[in-house]
Amino acid sequence: MRHPALTAALIATALALAACAPKVGTPKWCGKLQEKPKGDWSANEAATFLQHCVVPGTEVKE
Repeated sequence: MRHPALTAALIATALALAACAPKVGTPKWCGKLQEKPKGDWSANEAATFLQHCVVPGTEVKE
């Protein structure tokens, strides 16, 4: 590696940005997903949105 300081800075930035994402299923996450175009949702996001944001308490217990 030629630039260890740059590599460390990029890794720290990536970790900081990942930490900013709201926890899945929280009201903040529901609001953030509502802002996202429906065509960009994954199947998992749609199912989680239905479980937590539309019909709370319908989570499947395994």
